[in-house]
Amino acid sequence: MRKSIVYALLGIFFLVPLSAEAQILKKINKKVKDKTERRIEKKIDKSIDKGLDKVEEGMEGKEDEKSPEGKNGEGQSAGNNETIKLWSKYDFVPGEVVIFEDDLLGERNGEFPSQWDLKKGNVEMAQLGDYMVINFPDTEWADIVPMMKEKGDYLPDVFTLEFDAYYSEFCTSYKIAFFDEVNQKNTTRLPNIYIKPDQVTQQFSGVTDFKGDENYPYWKRIAISFNVRALKIYLGEQRIANIPNFRHNPTGITISSRQCHENQYAAIRNIRIATGDLELYNKMITDGKIVTNGIRFDSGKATLRPESMGVINEISKLMQQYPEIKFSVEGHTDSDGDGAFNKNLSEQRAATVMNTLIDMGISGDRLVSKGFGEDMPIADNNSPEGKANNRRVEFVKM
Repeated sequence: MRKSIVYALLGIFFLVPLSAEAQILKKINKKVKDKTERRIEKKIDKSIDKGLDKVEEGMEGKEDEKSPEGKNGEGQSAGNNETIKLWSKYDFVPGEVVIFEDDLLGERNGEFPSQWDLKKGNVEMAQLGDYMVINFPDTEWADIVPMMKEKGDYLPDVFTLEFDAYYSEFCTSYKIAFFDEVNQKNTTRLPNIYIKPDQVTQQFSGVTDFKGDENYPYWKRIAISFNVRALKIYLGEQRIANIPNFRHNPTGITISSRQCHENQYAAIRNIRIATGDLELYNKMITDGKIVTNGIRFDSGKATLRPESMGVINEISKLMQQYPEIKFSVEGHTDSDGDGAFNKNLSEQRAATVMNTLIDMGISGDRLVSKGFGEDMPIADNNSPEGKANNRRVEFVKM
């Protein structure tokens, strides 16, 4: 009996500290767990903050200027050498005469864009960074058409379409229909074109994959040329599709897009439609000069925009092929702003183009540059299209 009592007392003696120790260990484990969870939460919060910062930077336009087609957009400029290197194979040449131009100047945030009509969905003007843009704010597709002066089939056998497109994520897509969905009927089942960051699709025909930029968000210049039956599509400096026989006759333009996910952006700006084929050599022979509105600059500056390299590359090839050719590079502006400023600006722009050709290997003794400002218009300055045609560079044979 005494032994049992002794063993019981000894058990209680050892059990009490073991139980207390277990409680202490439990508390320590809980603290460690709580601390670990807090650390994990802190890391997650930091990652989320980082991600949100990136999205906010993209939406506010606070992007680094690492390349001409990178974060700061196709409409931005780049240093001559960098532009030449990146866009050295770019061969897109815009049409000769601009028939629709929308730079979105004067538009108001939250309103419907004044030069467009709506087929379906929701579209509004928005401020994205430093730019006014046409925003497609919903996850449902929206379709818009340019309001053209000419009714009916306004696209000839040769035309070009260009606009800057904002890619906020991998699934952003822009659809081009080659008829006006508001005013025309798709009687011949014209196929739509879908342009994603790494894929172009021709409806009813197939899909072409290409290496795209995954460093979202960014602006890319979409450029499309149609010549009788051949269709070429460019995204940034890449030609992403070459369709030798489109088998259809485009009659108008509809541009569509949507958000893949809420709180993202699908947006366009700097839209232009031009007609006619700028055959450089033939123009030089018949007219004694080449007139182009495809060489573009930052507003009020003499800094080349990268999409200008299509025309400049072709001029360089022409001068290399015919070493006897000499050009006077002549700049012209529209009538907006002060006349003296425009004269000086046109001189600087012409010099920029001349120096770019020299950087590409054309001898300086074959080129001179001049600027005429707003003094020699070829169209009226009362419409966006007229102004776009007046903002031009001429290569006059000497």
